[in-house]
Amino acid sequence: MTPPSDPTGALDQALAHAERLMASRPDLAAEQADEILKAVPGHPQAIRLAGQARRLIGDPSGAVQILQPLTTTQPRWAAGLHELGLAQAAAGKTSEAEASFARLVALAPQVAEGWQRLSEQKRLMGDTAGADLALSRHLSLQAQDPDLMAAGAALIEGHLAEAEARLRDILKVRPRDIPAIRMLAEIATRLGRYEDAEALLTRCLDLAPGFAPARQNLAIVLYRQTRAAEALSEVEALLVSDPRNPGYRNLQAAALGQLGQYDRAILVYEQLLADYPAQPKAWMSMGHALKTVGRQADSVAAYRRCLDLLPSLGEAWWSLANLKTVRFSEDDLAAIRTQLARTDIGEEDRFHLDFALGKALEDAGDYEPSFAAYARGNDLRRAGLDYDADETHRHLVRSRALFTPAFFAAREGWGDDAPDPVFILGLPRAGSTLVEQILASHSAIEGTMELPDMPALAKRLGGRSRRDADSAYPDVLSEMDADGLQALGAEYLERTRIQRKQGRAYFIDKMPNNFAHVGLIHLILPRARIIDARRHPLACCFSGFKQHFARGQGFTYDLTDLGRYYADYVALMAHFDTVLPGRVHRVIYEQMVADPETEVRKLLDYCGLEFEPACLKFYENDRAVRTASSEQVRRPIFTEGLDQWRHFDPWLGPLKAALGPVLDVYPEVPAF
Repeated sequence: MTPPSDPTGALDQALAHAERLMASRPDLAAEQADEILKAVPGHPQAIRLAGQARRLIGDPSGAVQILQPLTTTQPRWAAGLHELGLAQAAAGKTSEAEASFARLVALAPQVAEGWQRLSEQKRLMGDTAGADLALSRHLSLQAQDPDLMAAGAALIEGHLAEAEARLRDILKVRPRDIPAIRMLAEIATRLGRYEDAEALLTRCLDLAPGFAPARQNLAIVLYRQTRAAEALSEVEALLVSDPRNPGYRNLQAAALGQLGQYDRAILVYEQLLADYPAQPKAWMSMGHALKTVGRQADSVAAYRRCLDLLPSLGEAWWSLANLKTVRFSEDDLAAIRTQLARTDIGEEDRFHLDFALGKALEDAGDYEPSFAAYARGNDLRRAGLDYDADETHRHLVRSRALFTPAFFAAREGWGDDAPDPVFILGLPRAGSTLVEQILASHSAIEGTMELPDMPALAKRLGGRSRRDADSAYPDVLSEMDADGLQALGAEYLERTRIQRKQGRAYFIDKMPNNFAHVGLIHLILPRARIIDARRHPLACCFSGFKQHFARGQGFTYDLTDLGRYYADYVALMAHFDTVLPGRVHRVIYEQMVADPETEVRKLLDYCGLEFEPACLKFYENDRAVRTASSEQVRRPIFTEGLDQWRHFDPWLGPLKAALGPVLDVYPEVPAF
């Protein structure tokens, strides 16, 4: 419905004057609109202008108050709905803004900006799938070219191969087509091909430096590659022109957290949530940051606030459970079950809820239903992953064939001779966080996090562009000369430098999956320390099974996969014990728990360091801890976790079968 105008044209002139004032003097535009409304009370166009002006002068709540009645009297006027949604978003009324933009795109599906705004609000509400769908519609409408629209339709429907083929055909003819480039980057991002996405988005910004959506996408892609400093640079460029944008500020805080700057990240979250309090995912992210710095009570409060806003957000329930110190009440259990009974929640929420329910029932001693909940969550998570246990085993076989005593002898003295890194590796949930906390309590060693840099170097060496292609790694290492290996060691040190903030001689990289790269580590950093943290196979594997990991660790969602992975890990480490005797120091978790001082002294001797009593009082160290064991290492060593797996022993048959002889001889290893 188009608002009426007067036949004399005076009203039209007054409205046009208000429009012209809006860009440079919204305060005067507000006065002009108010004068029009005195003369023509209730005029829709004047109301819209009055609301827009108040939003632009920093009074979004006043704008909402003005605009809200307009959508009742003019329910099918797209411009009015659009302006109300903008005002609600600026006022931090995220759910209301989402509803307004949903009405807008239902009324006017051809309006590209409506879909973009809807995508932004859905992402803030935690609806990632809905946000991606809305963004796809926005991209397809950016240009009315029929080929672009067909590609956009394929993208919306999830037909990524078809969409990619169409877009590549477009770019053969029009290589500078910015919407097509950005859509292709969206496909690469969804497929996890972040390097491709980065190159495409960089091309977008070369062609259109002011294209903010592409810059935001680039920041996200850099963040997902754990290149937080670069991501932060892109976000801060966006914040210059739009300092209150909640999406930018969320990403800024996340990048700061990835850099270990948790105090700054928490401050950004606090300021963001003061402006936009109705953001469940922001509350959850702040909870993560507060947990990491040891502010557990504040962390719990943030997670609870998140769930007040969005009780179906499974990740928030799991985050509470994952503190390991929170016991759910009967009301909590009822709330979790209520959400699981819904038919309209996504798979991600559902499996997080199942993991949380499993933990709650375990705490209550209801072990059979607890295992059933864990199993449901794992089955659902496993179905969405492409982990291949055979591929892991092939890596073991190829590594044992390549890394012989003769291979290492021929390369003696190669690599970068810096002694700085201390690698703690093994399986997740094997006690590596405890070992890290002990070492980080020594005056010469700085704790950092699970650094992604060694796996990233290995992935690059592998040169694999498709999931089903063979990797050239580790065999490619046989083709590298001394200069190449030294350069890789220097690159690793440079990449990790940003994580070192205390000026200590040594730093810890606690990525457990680095056990697969012991050969690479020895070649490029021959003086680095390598510590293998090992725990009883049933305790370690079942602890992994009941843990939902934020990313990676695809082997943990199936008992057979877990057993095979643990057995392959033991076999590979046994190989390095043979070909590089004494190179790796092993910490057996149960021995550390039984006699901490003896084991700590052995550990420090291996590192070439004097014993310091602070290492036995590691729980007094207030450093940030970024793993699932963060709360457990803030108290003295305890023994009650050693045999928790026994409550679930009746259901662990597939795990035992896959472990085979590795289980029978622990802590010794079979003859491989």
